[in-house]
Amino acid sequence: MIIEHKLVIADVKLIADFRRYIIYWKKRFPEQAITDFCSVIRINSQAPEDQQENYYLLCDVVPEDRILREELQQDRLKNILAQQQLERSDAGFERECMFCSEKFKGNRSVLFNHMNDEHSFNVGLPDNIVYCNEFLDTLQKKMDSLQCLYCEKTFKDKNTLKDHMRKKQHRRVNPRNHEYDRYYMINYLELGKSWEEVQSEDDRELRDNNDEDWSDWEEHPMSVFCLFCEIQADTTEKLLLHMKDCHCFDLHTIKTDLRTTFPPMKTTLCCALCLTTRRSWLYKTRMKRFQLLGKISQALRH
Repeated sequence: MIIEHKLVIADVKLIADFRRYIIYWKKRFPEQAITDFCSVIRINSQAPEDQQENYYLLCDVVPEDRILREELQQDRLKNILAQQQLERSDAGFERECMFCSEKFKGNRSVLFNHMNDEHSFNVGLPDNIVYCNEFLDTLQKKMDSLQCLYCEKTFKDKNTLKDHMRKKQHRRVNPRNHEYDRYYMINYLELGKSWEEVQSEDDRELRDNNDEDWSDWEEHPMSVFCLFCEIQADTTEKLLLHMKDCHCFDLHTIKTDLRTTFPPMKTTLCCALCLTTRRSWLYKTRMKRFQLLGKISQALRH
C-alpha cells in the first residue's frame, strides 16, 4: 500500500482486526475524496514539482477511524473474554508437566499450581491466561529446543538447561518477549496499550497518592504485652523490667547464660571463633535456641 498507493496506516500493530479494518476503508474510499480521511504528507517539497510526492496518512486523529478502531477492540475483547471463560470452566483439560512429565486432568489451574509449587515456575494467575494450550505448546517447544524461557539462551543438553534455570532463578517467562503478550488478558483490556504501559500508569498513580496530606493521621502508641499477665508497656525495655520484677523472669540473663549471641561465619563456612564446620555450627545454634525456648516455656508454666 505504501509503494503502490502511497497510503500509510498509523499504529498498525494496535489494530485489533486488521482484515476488517482494511475491508471497511476499502468500501469508504470510493465514496469520498481520500483527503477527507487522510492527512497529506509531501516529501521532496524543495524539489521541482514533478519530483514531489504526496503520501496519505490514515490514523485515529480522524473520528471515524478512531471509532472503527474502538469497535474492533471491543469485539476482540468480547471474543477473548468468552474464550477465557470457556477455558476456566473446562474440566476436560489434560496435559503433562513439562518439567517432570506428570500427567494432570481436570482444570488447567491444577497444572499451573503444580509447576509453581513443585518446580517454582510461575507464569502468573491461571485465570489471567488465555489460549492456554497454545501458550503451553510455545513453552514446551522452547524447552524441547533446549532454550531457557527467561534469558532465551540455548544449551547443549536438558540437564544443563535445568541446572541453569534453577541456579539463575530463570523459572519464568521473559516479560520483554512480546510473543507471550497474546496469552495474557491484560494486553486486551485497553486500546493501544501494552501490559507495560498499563502497569506504569498504576505505578504513577501510587506515586501520586504518596503526595497526599497525612497531617491529620493519629498514630497510636506501640503496645507490648506481658507473657504472664495483662500488663502492657509502650517499650520493650519497660516490659522486660516488669517481667523481671514481678515474675522473676529475666530474659537478658537467660540469653547470657545460654550465650545465644552467635558469632559471624566466614566465607569458608566455618565458625569465626571455634572453627567448627557449618553443619556443626548450625547444630549448636539450633540446640541453643531449643534450650532458650525450653527455659521460657518452663517459666511460663510457673
